[in-house]
Amino acid sequence: MANLDVTVRHSGINFPGHLHTLKSLESAQTFKFHDTDTLIVTYPKSGTTWMQEILTIIYNDGNPQLANTTPNWLRSPWIEHYYCEDVVMNMLHQRTLTTHLPYHFLAKSLKQSNAKVIYVARNPKDIIVSFYHFHKMANFLPEPGTFGEFLEKFVTGEVNYGSWFDHIKEWINHRDEHNFLFITYEELIKDLRKSVIKLCNFVEHPLSPEAIDTIVRHCTFANMKENKMINYTLVPNEIMDQQRGKFMRKGVAGDWKEHFTEEQKQAFEKIYQEKLSDSNIVLAWTL
Repeated sequence: MANLDVTVRHSGINFPGHLHTLKSLESAQTFKFHDTDTLIVTYPKSGTTWMQEILTIIYNDGNPQLANTTPNWLRSPWIEHYYCEDVVMNMLHQRTLTTHLPYHFLAKSLKQSNAKVIYVARNPKDIIVSFYHFHKMANFLPEPGTFGEFLEKFVTGEVNYGSWFDHIKEWINHRDEHNFLFITYEELIKDLRKSVIKLCNFVEHPLSPEAIDTIVRHCTFANMKENKMINYTLVPNEIMDQQRGKFMRKGVAGDWKEHFTEEQKQAFEKIYQEKLSDSNIVLAWTL
């Protein structure tokens, strides 16, 4: 299934047709969660791959073999992707699942289970930069135009996967209704070991200090960048052209400072305050 130039629109949000169909998006809305499931929730470019990798090794007791031999989309499939149904059929026990969907897509089905939900958030200015570069190499996404043009589309929610502001507000405002953990990309960068311990405690899967050390070593950006199971070099260049840019690009916090002008920074921060003013979210993005 290529469909590189196809866009699927559902509930007012655009999704890349390379990975999504109307049927797969509707199936996600009725997905049957198990109480033993762990669902990774992210807006794109917020640390999804990193969390998939950490949880894979936690649930394998610190052994990175599965992470080194099986692509992440088979270990932690996106429930809205067209192939998900076939993959989850073979996941018999502990399932780690992934989604970029807004809360309202999954609310009804999630409420019928006690699945664990891990929401990974990231400084939206860094998301914009990472998403912009991703558009340049992902041939299933539209050409981003200039950085300023892409920034404007992001602010108005006209990018694929919809508004970041709506995404984070919906999920955070409903966190008390679920078995929920909020963690940030910046936390992972600042203290990966502490973050791994926090995740072990949340998923109720304690590990020895030695196993945690293994996870920390395996999940550094330098190591993950070389892992073909997560760096998407297994994907043909016609789909992800890594001659135009790497999927695993920098893995840092604060790269937005190299892209935003002072005017863009001030304008974005004003919009940020306006859009989140009706929410109880308190977010500190600086390390």
